[in-house]
Amino acid sequence: MTRPNILLISADQHRADCFGFMGRNVKTPHLNQLAAEGTHFTGCITPTVVCQPARASILTGQLCRTHGVHDNGIDLDPTIGEKGFAGAMGQAGYETAFIGKAHFSTYHTFAPTGTPECLKSSASYPDDWNGPYMGFQHVELMLVGHNWWAPEKPPGGQHYERWYHMEGRGDEKTKLMWENAGDTKGAAQTWHSKLPPAWHNSTWTADRTIEWLKHGRDEEQPFCAWISFPDPHHPFDAPEPWSRLHDPDEVDLPANRKRTFEGRPWWHEKVLTEEPTGNKEGAEIRKAYSRIPEQTDEQLREIIANTYGQIALIDHNVGRILIALKDAGLDENTIVIYISDHGDWLGDHGLILKGPMHYEGLLRVPMIVKGPGVPVGKVVDQPVSTLDLGPTFLDYGGAEALQTQHGSSLRGLIEGDETRDYARNEWELLPTRAGVSLSLQTVRTRTKKLTVDLISGAGEMYDLEGDPQEMHNLFDDPKHADLQQSLMAAVHARPDDVGPIRAQVGMA
Repeated sequence: MTRPNILLISADQHRADCFGFMGRNVKTPHLNQLAAEGTHFTGCITPTVVCQPARASILTGQLCRTHGVHDNGIDLDPTIGEKGFAGAMGQAGYETAFIGKAHFSTYHTFAPTGTPECLKSSASYPDDWNGPYMGFQHVELMLVGHNWWAPEKPPGGQHYERWYHMEGRGDEKTKLMWENAGDTKGAAQTWHSKLPPAWHNSTWTADRTIEWLKHGRDEEQPFCAWISFPDPHHPFDAPEPWSRLHDPDEVDLPANRKRTFEGRPWWHEKVLTEEPTGNKEGAEIRKAYSRIPEQTDEQLREIIANTYGQIALIDHNVGRILIALKDAGLDENTIVIYISDHGDWLGDHGLILKGPMHYEGLLRVPMIVKGPGVPVGKVVDQPVSTLDLGPTFLDYGGAEALQTQHGSSLRGLIEGDETRDYARNEWELLPTRAGVSLSLQTVRTRTKKLTVDLISGAGEMYDLEGDPQEMHNLFDDPKHADLQQSLMAAVHARPDDVGPIRAQVGMA
């Protein structure tokens, strides 16, 4: 059999349940169809709940304390990154490509670091530079990708930023991007962007992918490509008309949206109130960007409706990519995967965005797989992780791993009836983020979940079957001592290849 192409499509901060086919009132026709024609994993989690560590784990197949990117602001070592799935697939004869937001290295750095993603170093890369980078032979990158900040002006920036400014209209575009075309009821970081969708980074990501599929790849080689959209990450700034596609009065609010710390581990409150350490300016930016106060129902509706607009725009562009794949005659021999790096609380427990409260909305991520040999309409509820993607690609591509893998191939779950005991998440939280130090380990089975801070010994444990809203913390409850003991045994079964704590080179 001809080795299949691999097309990995990722979003940033897309919850596992935010799809029309999952019962939420969001318009995702193309992703609905992808799930109907393929296999959907309902128990997939992120290996870390923030961007840089999660993305490094997807690439390397390793947990964050092993590859070393254990918080945002830490660069992935290229000698490790180049041995990830892209490097391994390249050695096996695949053409490899990356288009979109990578975030393997830090962009908001304290000083130049020399990486292509560093805002202070990007100008040293010529306009015709297209890689290699982290094992990918061809890359087209955007740096920040989130419109709290304007795209870097040339000579800085990379491919998206240079395209954005090439007509000399970058300032005009940014003015439109930051202008609110409607009333969003004072909802945090939410507006109807006036930036035309043709100039939006989600559109650019799809445009460049389609161009590469049509004209950029070597038709004699199978390919393994990672396409990375930067949304629906905050700020919630979908452009018109996508921002108005969902009526705020008709969105689905979380069943539990009251913020309370009763019965929760100590850090739930502390990470929202303590002063971040380190650079004072950076601390203020982090608080403004990452700490959203509890929102009214009216404001939460605006946030959710705009998030749905961001997702719908991604869905539209995924549809365009799938059409291009078919038009190129590649659809019959391409495995397409849709994932996200992590989720978003999106109002659960009165919280927005992400942090060390590993509720399901943040921990669980989408995973949809379609392609040759992939069952149609199959649903897999086993606990898996995006750590498993690299080993899966290597399995289908006949490639050998170049370094230790903490994940394992999903092929037995896709094509057979394999089961899994649990999936694992970890995060070494530095005090520069929220003023506290945490060493978090999470294990999730099909129906249970435990998170423990290895420094303080505090934790939380939930019965996801009997308590899907995660209202009752069972950690240290004597009635559930056996369950806690078994889940703690899984925590301590982590491989002993933990590396040292690394210093941050920037904020994110």
